Parts: sequence; C-alpha cells; structure tokens
Amino acid sequence: MNKVSNKPLIKLTNSSKVFYTQEFETHALSQINVQIFEGEFVSIAGPSGCGKSTLLSILGLLDDCTDGEFLLKGKSVNELSASEKAKVRNKEMGFVFQSFNLISDLTVEENVALPLTYRNEFSKREIKAKVYDALGKVNMVNRMMHYPSQLSGGQQQRVAVARAIVGEPAIIFADEPTGNLDSKNALAVMNLFKSLHEQGATICMVTHDQANAHMAQRIIELFDGKLVDDVKLQANTNETKKVINLAS
Repeated sequence: MNKVSNKPLIKLTNSSKVFYTQEFETHALSQINVQIFEGEFVSIAGPSGCGKSTLLSILGLLDDCTDGEFLLKGKSVNELSASEKAKVRNKEMGFVFQSFNLISDLTVEENVALPLTYRNEFSKREIKAKVYDALGKVNMVNRMMHYPSQLSGGQQQRVAVARAIVGEPAIIFADEPTGNLDSKNALAVMNLFKSLHEQGATICMVTHDQANAHMAQRIIELFDGKLVDDVKLQANTNETKKVINLAS
C-alpha cells in the first residue's frame, strides 16, 4: 500500500478564480482551501461547470488564481514568471487529458520522450531508457514505433500516461482521463492509475464519474465553484467493487 506523507505536496489557501469579460465577472472558484499530500490518490468530483477543471489547471500551474496562496513543496509559486512555472511543470508535474494530446506526426517513443527533451539534462541513451521503462509500465513497449493514428483510444491514453510519468514527476494530474473511452478501456485506464498509485505515484484526477472517483483514496467535491466536501475513503476493496459494478 502506498504510504501517504504527513507534509502537503501542494497547499492552496483562500484561493479564488474570477474570469473577467467586458460585461461580466464569472466566479469560477471561491475561497478554496486544499492540501494534497505526497502518496495520495485524490479525485476532484462534481457536476459539469462546477469548477473542477479550473481547479486542476490552477493546481497544475496552467492557470493562476485571482487571489490566494499556492505552496508547492512548502515554497510559494505565486510570484514565479511564466517561464519559471513552465520549468516547474515540466519537472514536477505530469498531465493526462481527456483528448490524449499526442502529436500525430511523432511516434509513440517520440511523444513519450518530449518532456525529457525539454529538460536538457539527459543524454539520448538515458532518454531512451526512461521512455522504455515508462512504456513498460503501461504495457505499450511493442508499440514504440507506431504513430497515434495507428492506435486505439485506449492505447493512445496509455501512451499519454507514459508521457506523464516518464520524468518521474512529484504529481500526476488527470483531467477526465476516461472521457473519450468506452467502458472497457476506461476501466483499464483507471486500473492503470490505481497500479501506478500503488507503486508510489501521487495522483490528482478530475472526474464526473462517481465510480472513477471512488477508485481514489479521497474525494474533493465541488459545487458552483465552492468546495462542499472533502472525504477520505475507507480502504475497503469490496465496497469499491460495489460502486464500480453499480456504474457498469
């Protein structure tokens, strides 16, 4: 079982997000207080439009809070420049999106290698070894020389997961990772996340699917941009299976 640290990896304090247009103010998030600890598998759940993806974008440094404090490993990231945040994202964070976001004219190997090539700290041999290891964890080594168009949706998402983990990030963010998959491939991807978590990965996942949410250790529930619940789930395999079966 993955051991959870008692020190927060990420701490968001009194954080809000307001989108401004010429005519309107849209309050996407209001006074959010969240801590994510190293070794946790957290799901962010709630109905469409409640602010789930906005919160994930802020946690993943893809967007900024309008106000509030963001600490990563105990250090504030509020005042970092865009380029500094990009470096932090590349080193500390891995991302898996609903639409896979693979580059069509790159092979599987080249797609997975991308985060490492941007870091300029690994030799070609080291990159190849890390890519091979990451693809091995998602059972896609035999597809290294294929292109995304030659893969099924489930296989493309496995490659996207390999790309997210290749740089050994501190945390993996997943935004509706099963949204474009059929039920069989969706369950396979969720089991992959569960396996990665058991091997030590810290995962934060947005989902509107209650069965997926209950595969995590903890559920953060949003409604109308506000955090309305934060529940730690009991480690009861039978209960988890019941939730999954009800949703199938």
